[in-house]
Amino acid sequence: RPALVSLRRSGLDKILPALKQPFLGICLGMELMVEQLEEDNETGLGIIPGTCRHFVDVAPVPHMGWNTLSITQDSQLLKAIPPNSYQYFVHSYAVDAPPQFILATTSYGRDFASAISRDNFYGVQFHPEKSAEVGAQILKNFLALCEAQS
Repeated sequence: RPALVSLRRSGLDKILPALKQPFLGICLGMELMVEQLEEDNETGLGIIPGTCRHFVDVAPVPHMGWNTLSITQDSQLLKAIPPNSYQYFVHSYAVDAPPQFILATTSYGRDFASAISRDNFYGVQFHPEKSAEVGAQILKNFLALCEAQS
C-alpha cells in the first residue's frame, strides 16, 4: 500500500499511534489503524486489534454507495445518530476487529466494522464528508471530542 509506505518513510507510523489527542481515520485511514493488512500481508499501525481484508465472494467490488449503520455501542462519535442511518461508502476492504472496539457495523455480503474506537482513536469506513446531515453530525461530534480535549 502506497499510503503505508508513505507513513513509514515520513516516520508518521511511529508518531500516530502515540497521539494523545483525538484522531479520526476515514476509509483508508481506518483500515491502516489495525494490526494486520491482508494486502501484501503488511503490518498496520497496530492502534486497534484486527485485520483489514479484501471483500471476497461479494459483487460488485468496490462497495460503493449508500448503506446503513447498525450502532453496536454508545460513543460520543455517534451521539445523536439515529439507528440505521445511511452513510456513503467507497471501499474494497473491510476491517474485522474484536467486538469491544466496534462502534457500528454494516452489511455488504457480510457484516463488517463500519466504525471503530479505542481510547482517543476513532475510525469510520464510510465518508462522513459525503454523507449529508448524518455525516456532518459525526464530524461535529468529533470536533466536540477535540474541543473537550483542549
